[in-house]
Amino acid sequence: MRFMVIETFREGPEPVYARFHAQGRMLPAGLRYLDSWLAADGTRCFQLMETEDATLFAPWMAAWEDLVAFEIVPLGDKPRGLRREAARARVAPEQRRRP
Repeated sequence: MRFMVIETFREGPEPVYARFHAQGRMLPAGLRYLDSWLAADGTRCFQLMETEDATLFAPWMAAWEDLVAFEIVPLGDKPRGLRREAARARVAPEQRRRP
């Protein structure tokens, strides 16, 4: 299952990046990092993660909670209409059926 992890930096991003460079992500086995985005104002990070065992977030968050406040959001599938539009966008315009 995929999760959006919203991290709000308690004292800005610098201490978080310093620890990351010194110790890595510190992810337990079975919790996988997929991608991340930083908010334009630098106050938050949005991480896409994946695991079959959501309890693995607890030890990972414990290693960072002095620097970061967390919100973990379980993600579902895209709405059906969006999946259809995404598939349609991958087809060349000349190959699309006309209604």
